[in-house]
Amino acid sequence: MSEMTDLKAQLLAEIAAATSLEALDAVRVAALGKQGSVSALLKSLGGMSPDERQVQGPLINGLREAVTNAIADRKAALEGAALNARLASEKLDMTLPAPAFPAGSVHPVSQVMDELAEIFADLGFAVATGPEVEDDWHNFTALNIPESHPARAMHDTFYFPDEVDGKKMLLRTHTSPVQIRTMMSQKPPFRIIAPGRVYRSDSDATHTPMFHQIEGLVIDRGIHMGHLKWTLETFLKAFFERDDVVLRMRPSYFPFTEPSAEVDVGFTRDKSGRRVIGGSEGWMEVLGSGMVHPKVIEACGLDPNEWQGFAFGTGVDRLAMLKYGMDDLRAFFDGDLRWLKHYGFAALDVPTLSGGVGA
Repeated sequence: MSEMTDLKAQLLAEIAAATSLEALDAVRVAALGKQGSVSALLKSLGGMSPDERQVQGPLINGLREAVTNAIADRKAALEGAALNARLASEKLDMTLPAPAFPAGSVHPVSQVMDELAEIFADLGFAVATGPEVEDDWHNFTALNIPESHPARAMHDTFYFPDEVDGKKMLLRTHTSPVQIRTMMSQKPPFRIIAPGRVYRSDSDATHTPMFHQIEGLVIDRGIHMGHLKWTLETFLKAFFERDDVVLRMRPSYFPFTEPSAEVDVGFTRDKSGRRVIGGSEGWMEVLGSGMVHPKVIEACGLDPNEWQGFAFGTGVDRLAMLKYGMDDLRAFFDGDLRWLKHYGFAALDVPTLSGGVGA
């Protein structure tokens, strides 16, 4: 009994005297390790008689518990003292720049989408969206595209199997169905843009099966071609950030507009021969446009004698190619991180058009 009391006092004194975690661990091993003094007492219980074990067992287990608790308390005290010492001696200079970390890039298509939305918001346009899986009526029929039109052919359009009721479903070939849905669900007047993904069976350096398009629609009373030309001119000057952008409108044909016009933008060549937007040394087609066909307005339940409007559409990917000097549309969708690192925009450092469009 007295030997156990003396051992307990000795171990508790050694624990209290430990000035480091290493010294404390040495005391723990000497007491509770495989060859430790307390472990030896625990092993001796097996050779005792039941009566001796009944008396000595609680005493030895109490010794082990007291030593274990004392070690835990001393360890917490030493760790707390070490932390306080570090806090008192170490300093952090908050004026130093933060360490660099890997950052992603904004895809050129996303950047151009944001630029276009910003420009048209300044012009009073709202953003409208619609489903990418469309029905034949919204994608073609309501837009005055007859059954015999080449755009309906299998080689241009991705069709799904017919529905049970015979309805033809497809991947939309343009965002024009958004215009139809807007005219049927809202009351004019309105001004909208419809950006989004569209799908056509085509692939080369300037065409991909999936690409991005933005279309605009204005429906109001007394709308004419002059409104269309001013809108497009203002938009293109703001997008290319040049005041010398020159437009040329050529007569064309679209089933859903009458009259229709292709819009070209002038360019000049720099010393290296690269085409630069501005001037009229040459011309590049950038979008299609026209006055909304009366049949389209009528198909949406509106009176074409009361309401008129204009519409236009262009490829977002092609605008990005023109503005930021890219030469192959297919690279937009290859997922090559080297290309994105070169042409992408830093997430917190993208160019904006916050100055707004010119008056």
